[in-house]
Amino acid sequence: MSLRTRALDDPFSIRHADTGLLSLALMDARNLTLRWLAVFEARGAQARTDGGASALWLVARAGWYQERWIARNLQRARGDRADLDAACLSSIEPGADGWFEAEDGLPDAEGLRAYLEQTMETTLDLLASTASADEDLHFYRAALLHEDRIGEALAERAAALQLRRQGDPPPPWATLPGRSDREPLLMPAARLRLGSEHGGFVPDAERWAEELAVPEFEIDAQPVNWARFAEFAEDGGYQRAELWSETGWAWAQRSARRAPRDVEQLRGGVLVQRGGELQRAGATQPVMHVSRHEAEAWCRWAGRRLPTEPEWELAALTARNRGFVWGDVFEWVAGSARPWAGYAPTAGALDRMPPAGTQGVLRGGSFMTPARQRHPKARRFLAPHADHAFAGFRSCAP
Repeated sequence: MSLRTRALDDPFSIRHADTGLLSLALMDARNLTLRWLAVFEARGAQARTDGGASALWLVARAGWYQERWIARNLQRARGDRADLDAACLSSIEPGADGWFEAEDGLPDAEGLRAYLEQTMETTLDLLASTASADEDLHFYRAALLHEDRIGEALAERAAALQLRRQGDPPPPWATLPGRSDREPLLMPAARLRLGSEHGGFVPDAERWAEELAVPEFEIDAQPVNWARFAEFAEDGGYQRAELWSETGWAWAQRSARRAPRDVEQLRGGVLVQRGGELQRAGATQPVMHVSRHEAEAWCRWAGRRLPTEPEWELAALTARNRGFVWGDVFEWVAGSARPWAGYAPTAGALDRMPPAGTQGVLRGGSFMTPARQRHPKARRFLAPHADHAFAGFRSCAP
């Protein structure tokens, strides 16, 4: 494997990627977008799922974001110092700026392919003559993260509809590795630089590092698996109000939940519904498609709790050689989304800070997250009731 190929999958290298590595990564991400577009087009499955955006909307957004913040951006060379509301050039596609207010004006799949081809060609031409400073490459690196996330979002919709890319093996959510139970890890008290330092590409949600003390804690070596979660459901976990927060119980009752999303059977083996087809999930595979409400209820039932963000980050950074496994599923952590010290939104930001108390936090990455984006500092924000993400959880001693 070449050094370039290894760097393409390395989350630390990609945040400092030069023009050559960025070109490879941007083309890789765009090729994945086009493959997903072909899948949805072939199955006529552009419709929304979970009330979210359609596949065509997401694909269009990939090209539009790249064009808006690179080719059309008059302050591109200022990087994260660019004005949030600065004027920009016009799009090559009339009406592109209005595509995302109402989907009626979206091009068809063939029109989108042409738009994606033109925007990528322009991006690569501009990138080839760009200086190597962080501010010069900021928007190219942001566009890469944006398109990699769109690939994940398209995968979520494909999972809900049981779609596959042409020539793919069985869907990856059916082949996640099972992991034998391991004893929880005792993490000694330590000091942590929570968040990311200056240098390279730093997403808004990670700005900026702040030092804090983390007391000793015990944390699961791996996410909770189906076997452990099934015990909770079989013990009446979905019928016991005392295990749930007030808002969580209201959500569970309103949605008539008796199992995680798409699960048809827990007792005697987990059967999951995928687009009209039942699939068996291995008992030692991590729980997936759970809301934070469900994760919290399981923790109360088990006499445990969700890890805090500092605890999760410290373990991810320092305990991998002790058996701390992450990256199979996103993981809910305790608390609501909040900014780190010195946070301020930047132009083209992907993670604007939500209003206080409205969003939960996911850490890590999933099997559908490109390896280059599985960074131990990465954060995602999602409503506590959301269950469409490839998300699970692990627990800590109380």
